[in-house]
Amino acid sequence: MSTTAEHKPVIGISCGDINGIGIELIIKTLGDNRILDICTPMVFANNKVLNFYRKSVPDININFTIQKDFSRISHKQVNLFNCWEEEVNIAPGTLNETGGNYAVKSLTAAAQALKEGKIDGLVTAPIHKKNTQSPDFNFTGHTPYFKQLFGAQDVVMFMVAENMRVALLTEHVPLKDVAQYVTKEHIISKLQLINSSLKKDFGITKPKIAVLGLNPHAGDEGLIGKEDEDIIRPAIKEAKQKDVFCFGPYSSDAFFARGQYEKFDAILAMYHDQGLIPFKSLAIGEGVNFTAGLPAVRTSPDHGVAFDIAGKGKADEASFREAIFTCVDIINSRYEFEDQYKNPLKKISAGMLARAVDERITEIPE
Repeated sequence: MSTTAEHKPVIGISCGDINGIGIELIIKTLGDNRILDICTPMVFANNKVLNFYRKSVPDININFTIQKDFSRISHKQVNLFNCWEEEVNIAPGTLNETGGNYAVKSLTAAAQALKEGKIDGLVTAPIHKKNTQSPDFNFTGHTPYFKQLFGAQDVVMFMVAENMRVALLTEHVPLKDVAQYVTKEHIISKLQLINSSLKKDFGITKPKIAVLGLNPHAGDEGLIGKEDEDIIRPAIKEAKQKDVFCFGPYSSDAFFARGQYEKFDAILAMYHDQGLIPFKSLAIGEGVNFTAGLPAVRTSPDHGVAFDIAGKGKADEASFREAIFTCVDIINSRYEFEDQYKNPLKKISAGMLARAVDERITEIPE
């Protein structure tokens, strides 16, 4: 965790489903005043909802100041931006329309503040895909929503932890439909975004990226499906020509079982469970979901609404806290990355240092 003395970022926090564990996580995380040493939190919710969940964690003492706009943000307290004033029926552990509606109210208000530069980064609490769907919010999750909001050509769902980073080619897509999204253009786009993010957001000078195959045994040279040989391998070759240091396709079972993931700065998985099952099984520390490719920084914990424990004071805030740390770290990394280009001498010295401490091999056996 790092921060800079001259810039303490304002981190927006959406509340997620008001019947899930999101607000409990917020209370537990922000109840530790040390969070104010690294950022200024701005929660997008409602004071009555926060007070409701404070009862489930009576040992946590959290104070907040209510804000009606962004002109008088307090950097010595947790800030609360009231997204609604009306009374809301809160039913912890219940999947209903109310929980989804107010999750979207919080999210859209926070996201708009992010887009307008009123806040420096955003951490999103979990939402449920079923009760947030509507004609006005027709998205399968946070990632496609932010892609459309910022008009990004492409984004990457990036799961990050202490020892591994896993990116997804496809996100919430039915398994039967995954193959149609495995195209050379799609793979190259994701690889370029991952490569750029590793440099800008994580400070890695020459990233190494592994690409997993689609089929068992990465297709066994075309015996078990043609996509690996006909699409994925040519995409990797072309990405290398675009200065992306990538390798594969690897058979995903052997890749993780033999610890090959330890040799790479990031891994591109073809579909959701191919990447997230090993990530959640092997990641050291708490995992964080980061949307790479946006002009602004958005992170979230790597879990869902957890209706089964909502309102019981049992939710573990570790991943949520790590999402805030990661959001601040990436913001600071972007400042440092941009500063290198503003100050040529700093850029040269940074490059010399990187070469001195980062003697990496130039080829990895496939």
